[in-house]
Amino acid sequence: MDATAKRLLDWYDVNARVLPWRNPPRAPRPEPYRVWLSEVMLQQTTVAAVGPYFEKFLARWPTVSALAAADDAEVMAAWAGLGYYARARNLLACARAVAGRGGAFPDTEAELRTLPGIGTYTAAAVAAIAFDERAAVVDGNVERVAARLFAIADPLPGAKAAIRARVEILTPNERPGDFAQAMMDLGATICSPRNPGCVLCPLADECRGRREGAEQFPVKAAKKLRPSRKGQAFWIERDGKVWLVTRPGKGLLGGMRALPDNDWSARRDGAAKPPLVGDWQPLGRVRHRFTHFDLELQLMLYSGADWVRLVGNEGEWWLIDALESAGLPTLFAKAAQLARAVKV
Repeated sequence: MDATAKRLLDWYDVNARVLPWRNPPRAPRPEPYRVWLSEVMLQQTTVAAVGPYFEKFLARWPTVSALAAADDAEVMAAWAGLGYYARARNLLACARAVAGRGGAFPDTEAELRTLPGIGTYTAAAVAAIAFDERAAVVDGNVERVAARLFAIADPLPGAKAAIRARVEILTPNERPGDFAQAMMDLGATICSPRNPGCVLCPLADECRGRREGAEQFPVKAAKKLRPSRKGQAFWIERDGKVWLVTRPGKGLLGGMRALPDNDWSARRDGAAKPPLVGDWQPLGRVRHRFTHFDLELQLMLYSGADWVRLVGNEGEWWLIDALESAGLPTLFAKAAQLARAVKV
């Protein structure tokens, strides 16, 4: 085993984070379902945010086969608040593919890549952590550690190939899953984006980035201006209930319950007409940041009573006092909170 990998593993044996989806260092490998579920949830989401969701998912769907048999709407509602909702759709597709194999995950990185919704990172993480296969696991934390350790000066995203190649060389044949998690923990707890704790780092003596100024790595390309979009959402209330729709299965917030809106998207402002003809009053605005754009959403209140025109539309009346159980994505949860606050 390379001396660098050994130093990192020795540090990990003492300093490993305790996480609900993880087994301690040198312990038997965790169940593939737990590893896969946690890795999907952790994509672009913090450990602190994922913990409660992971526990609730396991309690409700304790096996991949149980998740595969779940109703789509229930899973999407349980996912609400985690964001990046395409992950939830991919989660179901993958669970059903694994259930079709008898409920057993493939045990190699290459085979895992054939499952829907599993990309390079997730396949490597599951292969290494759950099946002890030597695989280069590179998430944001690992990317930062490797870029600093080897002082990789090319800017991202162009440097990703060089970083991955370095991690591939560094990954040991023994304990590759623990090594991957050690790299993640080092990035999360010591090799932080700002003010890294180099004096505590087990790799400080050999880190080229430390000598050259750790915080300059990884080098990032100049940021592009984020587009801003405007849209409307419509609050239609009747007898203590509000009208909710289910968004199309594909696209932004696909398959989620939501308030009707005027067809805004990442590419354009909303321009569609309200779902009912009549008097509409502005209730206020909410702002939300998506991955690639910012949205200012104006909430409009319907003041008429022409409910019959909603018949035949894809929607349902939902008790306002039970909206927390509707699984609204964060944007529409903000809008509902505004409506309830203004109307009190």
